[in-house]
Amino acid sequence: MPPSETSETSETFETAALSPAILLAAMPFAAQLGIELHEAAPDRAVGSLAWSPEVCTAGGVIHGGALMALADSVGAVCAYLNLPQGAGTSTVESKTNFLRGVASGRVHATARPLHVGGTLIVVQTDLRDDKDRLVGQTTQTQIVLTAKGGATS
Repeated sequence: MPPSETSETSETFETAALSPAILLAAMPFAAQLGIELHEAAPDRAVGSLAWSPEVCTAGGVIHGGALMALADSVGAVCAYLNLPQGAGTSTVESKTNFLRGVASGRVHATARPLHVGGTLIVVQTDLRDDKDRLVGQTTQTQIVLTAKGGATS
């Protein structure tokens, strides 16, 4: 996600100016898949994806790639909201454990930061079905990029 021109609080962006709708608009791939962003704050980002035939694989379950896109998108928002002023971010590593298939309803993603540092931000995203069963868990590492295009020190 690109750096923002919002006002700064101590070390992260002022989140009031960054509504879920504005953040989702910065991710056209996520919007194309039908990902919705419901909450966006440095300590927690929440989004979801509805079951539809277009996001399924054989057997009528949501494709793992769609679940990873949901986790990556919501996790990236969480990481982005923990950046210092003027920095950007990019995923450098992502690992997903798939625990259960989803053949109806919605998948709900909740991302929380595990580590916020000057060079890396690590986010864990839990994926749950409508019955609140854990269907997957993603841990991703985001690099903190300065305006010059490199990692911060």
